[in-house]
Amino acid sequence: MAAELAKAGTCEREAAQNALALRRVFETTHAESCPTCYNFHMHTVCSDGKLHPETLIQQAIAIGLRGLAITDHHTVQGYQIAQSWLEEWQQQHPTHSSPTLWTGVEINANLLDVEVHILGYAFDPHHPSMMSYLLGNSATNDDYQAENVIAAIHAAGGLAVLAHPARYRRSPEDLIPAASRLGIDGVETYYAYDNPSPWRTSPLQTVQVKQLSKTYNLLNTCGTDTHGLSLLQRL
Repeated sequence: MAAELAKAGTCEREAAQNALALRRVFETTHAESCPTCYNFHMHTVCSDGKLHPETLIQQAIAIGLRGLAITDHHTVQGYQIAQSWLEEWQQQHPTHSSPTLWTGVEINANLLDVEVHILGYAFDPHHPSMMSYLLGNSATNDDYQAENVIAAIHAAGGLAVLAHPARYRRSPEDLIPAASRLGIDGVETYYAYDNPSPWRTSPLQTVQVKQLSKTYNLLNTCGTDTHGLSLLQRL
C-alpha cells in the first residue's frame, strides 16, 4: 500500500513538470478558458495572497478546473503544500476527476529597463538554475535580468511567460518583441486588467496582445491573478 501511494505521488509530481502537456494546453487556450476550465495565475498566503494552498486546491476541485498553476512570488511553497493535499485527496477519491497542478512561480525581472513579471511553469523546482529565484525575494544583479530568468526556467525544463503585458510602464509593442528575442515561450493574453465582476478578459488589451503573440509565434495563457479569497476574481 505504501509503495502504491509513493508511486501515485511520483506520478503527480511528474505531471506537474510535464512542459509538453502544458504547451498543448496553452496552444488551445482561448478567452473562455479562464476561470472555470484553466487558471494559470494565482497566489496564496505563501506570498501576497489570502488563500491557503489547501483552500485554493479545494476551490479548484469545486469549480471543476482541468488544470492550474499556483504562481506565488519567488517561492514554490504554496504549490508544494497544495500538491501534497491534492495527492492525498486523490487517494481518498480514486473515482473522482481532479485537476492537473503544474509547478509555477512569478519572478520579477528587468526588461528594457522596466520591471516586469515572468511566470515560470512546469519546471523542476529542485533544479540548481531555479535556486536564486525561489528564496522568497526578488533576485538581484545578473539574476534579475529577464534573459537570465528565462534561461533559468528553460534549464529547469519549464516554460516562461510574460505576465499581464499591458500593465507595465512600457507598452506591449515594446516588451513582447523584446521578450520574444530573449526566448520567452508565451504571453498572458487573457487577463482582466480592470478587475471586473464576474471575471472576464479585457477586450482591448486581449486583441492587442493576441495580435503580438501571433506575430511573434508565442503561446497564449490565461489567469485570474487571484490575490483574494476566490479563484474567480483577482481581488
